[in-house]
Amino acid sequence: MTQDPVEMTPPLFASLHVYHDIPSRSAALNMAIDEALLETAEIPAIRFYRWDHPALSFGYFGKFSEIANHSAERDLVRRWTGGGIVFHGDDLTYSIVIPAADPVFSESSMSIYERIHNAIRNVLAANGAHTELAPVAAVSDRGEQKVSAIRDRRYNNCFANPVRADVLSNGRKIAGAAQRRTRRGLLQQGSIQGVDLNKNFPDQVASELCAKCCYKMLDECLVARAQEIAEHKYSGPSWLQRR
Repeated sequence: MTQDPVEMTPPLFASLHVYHDIPSRSAALNMAIDEALLETAEIPAIRFYRWDHPALSFGYFGKFSEIANHSAERDLVRRWTGGGIVFHGDDLTYSIVIPAADPVFSESSMSIYERIHNAIRNVLAANGAHTELAPVAAVSDRGEQKVSAIRDRRYNNCFANPVRADVLSNGRKIAGAAQRRTRRGLLQQGSIQGVDLNKNFPDQVASELCAKCCYKMLDECLVARAQEIAEHKYSGPSWLQRR
């Protein structure tokens, strides 16, 4: 495959908080931290984290019965965002929150999705990977073609079914994401897997998204709020098994 030229586009954000989180949190707490960030963020933020244990996240509209058989070997959690099944363990996971007051929030969800993935693609390409953005968003459902990218797709393994603006390498999906838009702002949760990443990759992505990054640590109040959300929402059977 011939490497496509890296697309030179202006950074998505005027300013960005960057968090490098520890890799020892439960799946429920990881989801809760993303929600707590959306509650409190005043400027856009990106949080990178890895997993020190096998986990599985599945989309808000997914059926628990489809993933229950993984409970013996993986930490299971239902995401607040949509999409299908994502297996975590060797992947780099990130979340991006965009407060409603930020100008980027007024862009379409698809535009935001594509611009974030283009930034990821550009960094991968700069590091020598052969990458492209998936050009179409057609997935098969009961013999019909549905056009979907960030809305809920057919419920299955996310990385087996690339949709428009997912990042591909040699035709194989290596980066996908899902979103949730509320009155407070927009949350995008994404995973990058199946490709070797250097240790500077997260910072390179942050710099691609914003020329003015501010590196921060999660403060105790935010983590405490996330623990509360995890206890009352993501850790409970009423959320996990709601469908």
